[in-house]
Amino acid sequence: MTGSALPQLLRPRALAPGDLVVIASLSGPLPAAYEPNVEQTVVVLERMGFRVRRAPLLEVGRSHWWSAATPAEIAGELNGLLRDPEVRAIIANDGGQTALGYLDLIDVEAIRADPKPILGYSDISLLHLVLYQRTGLIGFHADMATPGFGGHWQAAPATRQAELEQLYSRLLTGTEAIGALPASASWECWRAGRAEGRLIGGVINRITLLQATRYALPLEWFDGAVLFWEEMGGLASYVWSYLHVLRHAGILDRISGMVVGIPREIGGLDAPDASPTLPEIVLDVLGDRDIPVLGNVEFGHAGPNLPMPVGIRVALDAQQRTLSLLEPAVRPHATAGTGRLSTADQ
Repeated sequence: MTGSALPQLLRPRALAPGDLVVIASLSGPLPAAYEPNVEQTVVVLERMGFRVRRAPLLEVGRSHWWSAATPAEIAGELNGLLRDPEVRAIIANDGGQTALGYLDLIDVEAIRADPKPILGYSDISLLHLVLYQRTGLIGFHADMATPGFGGHWQAAPATRQAELEQLYSRLLTGTEAIGALPASASWECWRAGRAEGRLIGGVINRITLLQATRYALPLEWFDGAVLFWEEMGGLASYVWSYLHVLRHAGILDRISGMVVGIPREIGGLDAPDASPTLPEIVLDVLGDRDIPVLGNVEFGHAGPNLPMPVGIRVALDAQQRTLSLLEPAVRPHATAGTGRLSTADQ
């Protein structure tokens, strides 16, 4: 992709009942303790009407250091799934620390030829942002198998599980805009205002790492964007530092709004009188930048995740605590007999 103009969005084809969804190890290994989570994910996806298969690297006991396999092996399996016309969506089993090792090994031409939803968060944030940068592919920052469908979903009340199942089904199969995401009492207005723009984000430490590589998103792509981010682990001071990296990079001067996920296991945030709160950290770094900030939204490691499709337009009203997806993340099937779509459907 050349130049700094916003990419034309590359929308995957909408899934249909009976389509094949594959759960794959795109980063970390599968410990034996989490095998039941994978099995439960299969149940959830089959209940949504899909066929489900496990990729070969998703095997208990298989590992290479902190990864499911070497970066080349993971990339090889991912590329095989991208090239397989029967596979209609790929769901990461878990996050980890591996995606940086194979960003340059991904078959982007296979993605352009047959774009498919790739679901995941955490380390998978890198895939979404890099593939958006290289091809315009919409990234499905959404739940995975082990901490998501098979974990957080099962701990949620039955009504919330049903709501999420319907939401994800619409996300993957529907060709109309979802509109307002289901809000909860946790959502907080940290700075009032409204914004509308392309949704860009992920785990904040991965965003900052990505911008140090050749796959960095051009600064112009952040013009008017709604930046979403979350974090797990580390210290409150790290979050403050990551935000300052975005400030020094010029990103905070370009965005029109910010959505912050529920933090998890960040040292210092809960220490009385010893550290600022997360809203105080965010507003301190933003300074006098008058952009709306909506906080404590359910995406990321706190789970279960509301989907945040990278690249699509959203509307944010922080004071009213609303976040709306203004366009679909998938496109209709090709018209029978032509195999082609109009430009508006791509």
